[in-house]
Amino acid sequence: MKFDIRKIEKKDNFFIKKILINVMNEYGVPSEGTALADVELNHMFESYLLDKHIYYILNIENKIVGGAGIAPLKNSDKNICELQKMYFLPVARDKGLGSLMIKKCIAYASKSRFEYCYIETMHNMINAQKLYKKYGFEFIDSPLGNTGHSSCPVWMLKKL
Repeated sequence: MKFDIRKIEKKDNFFIKKILINVMNEYGVPSEGTALADVELNHMFESYLLDKHIYYILNIENKIVGGAGIAPLKNSDKNICELQKMYFLPVARDKGLGSLMIKKCIAYASKSRFEYCYIETMHNMINAQKLYKKYGFEFIDSPLGNTGHSSCPVWMLKKL
């Protein structure tokens, strides 16, 4: 299996949006209060051009199959980033590629001098939660910042 991980490009906007919507629908995620309602979903490339922002695209056999990114956590201490929009099509799952993506994102967060990394997810995304725990994320009791994701009931934090 030939794969690569690269920074998002403008031409990826349509494809990554479609993947995010498909995965969220697969898990029955509500359209309000989740990443499905994020304004940046329509212009992912442009949203991640800002300082201390990055979004990686995962390709298998030259086809986009997922992505993940890092950005400062909105309305929070400047030392906290958020692991954002980490979603993969079924073809990319259970192959260790999620581990590679999370390592790349955490490395970027550390290089960008963030001290903590935060993520929100859904109760039924059990495999994602296991992956986050494997890389040092711990469950916390309440949300941080103001992501607009009021429908995401699981919050996790990692000290970098």
